[in-house]
Amino acid sequence: MSISIPLNKMSFEEKMQAMELLWDDLCHSSESIESPSWHKNILDEREQALIGGDDKFIDWEAEKKNIKKKIE
Repeated sequence: MSISIPLNKMSFEEKMQAMELLWDDLCHSSESIESPSWHKNILDEREQALIGGDDKFIDWEAEKKNIKKKIE
């Protein structure tokens, strides 16, 4: 199936509305979307790194402040 959307004729607001409609529809049908096997492999590797102490979580709020400091 091929769908043609006249993006070059749409306003920014129309594009955002279309994107929100698509995202909302995808979110409601997420159970039918299967994750690829490589994704599970990466998650398993990251979990093992946490268990082994080779990786750690960073507080998101604190990290946002660090990022802001770096770009200012």
